[in-house]
Amino acid sequence: MNKAELIEALADKTGLQKQEAKKVLDAYIEIVTERMSENEEIVLVGFGTLIPRPQTQRLARNPKTGTPVMIPARTTVKFKPGKFLLEAMNAHLK
Repeated sequence: MNKAELIEALADKTGLQKQEAKKVLDAYIEIVTERMSENEEIVLVGFGTLIPRPQTQRLARNPKTGTPVMIPARTTVKFKPGKFLLEAMNAHLK
């Protein structure tokens, strides 16, 4: 699912116009981006948690040439799925 498909699904589920659903999604993305850039976790109970995770500087190799390359330190995001999301994803296995 891409962003346009998500906007359409939001509009269908909520009864909002597509333009309004786009505004809601854009606002959500903006808020999450702001909070994550401040190293704040985003917890959506039952769905999951977005956790900012620091990565240290490390040495890697260029796969084509084998030349060592230093990858700078950065912050990445880890997603920890919630109980209800995992149950919904695995319901067909029961």
